[in-house]
Amino acid sequence: MLAMNFRGPQRVRIDEKPVPEILHPQDAIVRVTRSCICGSDLHLYNGSVPDTRVGMTFGHEVTGVVEQVGPEVENLKVGDHVLVPFNIACGKCVFCRQELYGNCHESNPEATAVGGIYGYSHTAGGYDGGQAEYVRVPYADVGPVVIPEGMDPDDAVMLTDVVPTGYQAAEMGGIQPGDTVVVFGAGPVGIMAARCAWLFGAGRVIVIDQIDYRLDFVRRYAPCEAYDFRSIGDPVLFLKKTTDWLGADVCIDAVGAEANGSPAQNLLGRGMKLVAGATPALHWAINSVKKGGIVSIVGVYGPTQSLVPIGNVVNKGITIRANQASVKRLLPRLIEHVQNGILDPKALITHRIPLEYVSDAYRMFSAKLDDCIKPVLLPPAARA
Repeated sequence: MLAMNFRGPQRVRIDEKPVPEILHPQDAIVRVTRSCICGSDLHLYNGSVPDTRVGMTFGHEVTGVVEQVGPEVENLKVGDHVLVPFNIACGKCVFCRQELYGNCHESNPEATAVGGIYGYSHTAGGYDGGQAEYVRVPYADVGPVVIPEGMDPDDAVMLTDVVPTGYQAAEMGGIQPGDTVVVFGAGPVGIMAARCAWLFGAGRVIVIDQIDYRLDFVRRYAPCEAYDFRSIGDPVLFLKKTTDWLGADVCIDAVGAEANGSPAQNLLGRGMKLVAGATPALHWAINSVKKGGIVSIVGVYGPTQSLVPIGNVVNKGITIRANQASVKRLLPRLIEHVQNGILDPKALITHRIPLEYVSDAYRMFSAKLDDCIKPVLLPPAARA
C-alpha cells in the first residue's frame, strides 16, 4: 500500500509499505477514505517530539471503510464507514472508565501521561497512523464510530480531532456567560476553540496569531476579534489594556511547542531543543489571564521540561486545565451540533490533496503557503 514515510526532520515521502494485518482479536483493518495533516503533526515533522522514529507513518485524523475485523469485534462489520478518534483507548482501564480516553493506560502502558495516539511517535505508543491507504485500528469496539447517514465525510474526518479538541479547549476553560476569552493560535484547533467559546456563553472572543490569512479566516468563521501580535506591541499589555487592566477570564493555548514571539525561546526550544519547545504562547496566556482565571492548554508540548512562569500561576491563583481531547466522550454532542448546522467543520478544509503528494502537502502546510488552513489527504481509492 501507499503510505507516508517519515525520514527525519522536514523529510517525508510516499512509499510502499505492507498492508497492516490483524494482530489482536479486537483489531480492525480500515481502508482510509480521508486523512488530515494536523498542526500537531508539524511538531513531529520539525523534530520537536521525542522518539519520532524514521519509518513511521503519521496521521491521527482518519475516516475509512472497515475491511477486516478480529474475532472479538462486535460493534463493527465489514463495509461500515467509520470515523476513527485519534485516541487509542481500551475502554476498560481506570482512566477510560472516567472517560479520559486520551490517558488510556492499556494502549500506552509504558507512559505515565498520554495514552496511545495513531502515528504520533513512540512516546504515544509507536502506532502507525492513517496517512496511508490502510490503517490498523486497535480496540475497534471502543474508538471507531459509524458515520451517520447523510454526513459529509469531510465533516466526519474533522470530528476525529479538530472539532473535539477545539470544543474541549473551550469546555476546560469553564467559560461563564459574558466571559472574555482569548485564544492564542489561529490554526484549525484555535479557530474551532474560538467558535466553540460562543457555545459556552462567551461575551467576547479574541484571537492572537501572526499570519494574516489565518486571522482573516477566524474573523469570518468564529467570528471574533483577531490581532497580529507583531502589530500590537506587548500582547500581555495589549490584552490587559483592552480588559480594563484585569485580564481575560479565560486564555486558551492552541499553539504548543513551536510558538513564535520569543527569539530566545526559539533558540533554546526549537533550535537547540534543550527544552520542550518555545513557549511564548503559554507565557502570554498565564500573564494575560485575570487573577483567579483559567488557562486551558491543548497545544502540544513534549514530555520534557519547559520554561513556564510557575510563580505567576501560584501568585495569581490561576487554574490550569490541560489534556488530550476525550473524543469518544464528546462525539454524541458534536455530531448533533454538525447535523443541526451549529458547527460547520468542513469549512476549515482548504486543500484536498492526493496522498501521493504528501511531501508537498507537508511543505505547504508547514510553510503556510497558498492560504492553507487545513489539508486533507485522499488515497487513490477515495478518488475513484
